[in-house]
Amino acid sequence: MTPRPLVRPEQLRDIGLFGGLDDDAIDMLTRELRAALFDPGALVMREGEHAREMFVVLSGEVEVVRRSANGAECRVALLGPGNWVGDMSVIDPQPRSASVRALAPSILLVVTTEDLDRLYRRDMKSYLLVVLNIARELARRLRVADGMIAGFLSSLVDQNLGYRR
Repeated sequence: MTPRPLVRPEQLRDIGLFGGLDDDAIDMLTRELRAALFDPGALVMREGEHAREMFVVLSGEVEVVRRSANGAECRVALLGPGNWVGDMSVIDPQPRSASVRALAPSILLVVTTEDLDRLYRRDMKSYLLVVLNIARELARRLRVADGMIAGFLSSLVDQNLGYRR
């Protein structure tokens, strides 16, 4: 990981995490948040580790993977520019639920709990907008997961009870 690629305000303006922030808040975040370059194959975060930071994909592509009970790796998502990952760790101090690996040269913006705390102390409105944007994305992901679980359970019931549609 090579720290400190240049981050420009226009990169942040197009990312949903920063939706609703005014130019002053965007400029402040551009100056204060650090970015890091990850080479293909580099591990960004590891399932089970304790951390208090999230990552915003500025360029490149990363994959989110989880390990099954038998240790097999399963891809959960592919993320590109504008997506973010690791947001649960800045909200809830539980171990990481997945690993993330760079698939291409990727520049990721690092947002720590300390960064969010600093934003809270300086600009409560911007802090609330960022947290609300995280909550909206978590709710969207939960709806998708609920749909997948419901579909999976429905197909299991249909198979085991012999239902035909």
